[in-house]
Parts: sequence; C-alpha cells; structure tokens
Amino acid sequence: MDSVVSDATASVGNVSTVSALVGTADPDENLQSWQQDRTRAPVATKIVVAGGFGVGKTTLVTAVSEITPLQTEALMTQASEDTDDLTATPGKTSTTVAMDFGRITLDDDLVLYLFGTPGQQRFWFMWDDLTRGAIGAVVLADTRRLKDCFPALDYFESCGLPYVVAVNHFDGTESFEPEDVREALTIPAHIPVMIMDARRRISAIETLLALVGHALDVTPE
Repeated sequence: MDSVVSDATASVGNVSTVSALVGTADPDENLQSWQQDRTRAPVATKIVVAGGFGVGKTTLVTAVSEITPLQTEALMTQASEDTDDLTATPGKTSTTVAMDFGRITLDDDLVLYLFGTPGQQRFWFMWDDLTRGAIGAVVLADTRRLKDCFPALDYFESCGLPYVVAVNHFDGTESFEPEDVREALTIPAHIPVMIMDARRRISAIETLLALVGHALDVTPE
C-alpha cells in the first residue's frame, strides 16, 4: 500500500513531500514554504471525514494532522448506553460531540483542512455546517457494522458532494476485498473504495490523495 502512496503523490507533488509529512522535525522546521513567503497563497481545500460511531474519524484526523488537532471529545456516560453501541469498541470511553479539526500540507501549494463529523444521530444537525464549502468527503466504514455508514452515504449522495469509501480495518477482524464492500453497500462503480488503517499516517494520506483525485475527476473546474 505504501508504494501506491508514492505513485499517487507524484501527481500531486513529489515523493519527498510525503516523506517529510511522515517524518518528524523541530517546530521551526515544520514551517511550510508558503508560510514563510507572504507573496504565495496556497490552494486551501476543505475535506470532511464522516462515518458511524467509533469508526475511526478522530483517529484519522489525529494521524495525519501536522498541527495539534482540535478535538471535542466528551466522556461517555450511562445516559448514552441505550443509543451508543459499544459491542465492537468495548474500550471506547469518549466520543466526539462537535467536530475534529486538523491540517495537512500535501504540496507547497495544496493544503487540506480536515473536519471530522460526530457520528451519532443526535449530532447529525451539524453536518450541513461542517460540509459547507468542502470539496469532498471520506466515509469511513467498519465491516462489523456496515449499516452505520449508510446515513453518511445517503447524505453525500443527496447533496452531490464527491466522496470515497475507506474501510478502516480493525485488528482481529476479517479482511474483505474492496469490491466485496462495494457490493455490500451498493456503491456506484465510479466511487473509489479502499481498505485502510486510520492509525497509520501513510495509509490515511493515501485515502486523502484518492479523495482529492476523485474530486478533481468529478469537478475538474
């Protein structure tokens, strides 16, 4: 999968760009060229990361963000026991109640701002505001509970926002091919479907690159 990232990155920037993203540096060295040159204005794009409860949205944003991500996590209480199913994620103790926010520079002239949506139905009223101005969305899915991503799929289909489906593979779960997931979710043939690990930065970057490429194909202007 890592080799795919290198190949895909060649169309957006150069391989050294992703190498720099994956590595660590001193705070002063984290400054991008566009941040030091006031005459340059990068293309800033907004991307939404959506999906069901506990599917890995916060993990993805945290894994790729080059800045300290903004998180609005709240401890889970007994009041949510009847609505938040922890069967697949028994160790989860907190949940996003507003949004996650992070930033990643894919090239000198391309900056992605990531907005993670809350997954529970009681927070869906925020989705319109979070998706306004976005170029596309990543819909995360968990094969143990595929039905949880249907609301996000329906939402982006209805509003016409380009999206890709990324299956977040959890340890100890059965592996499926992307085409099996496509068939199970009845995803149209032109929508990219991929298997990824939200904890791995290189895997998450590959997903974002796939979305950027798909959004350009669908809305090249």
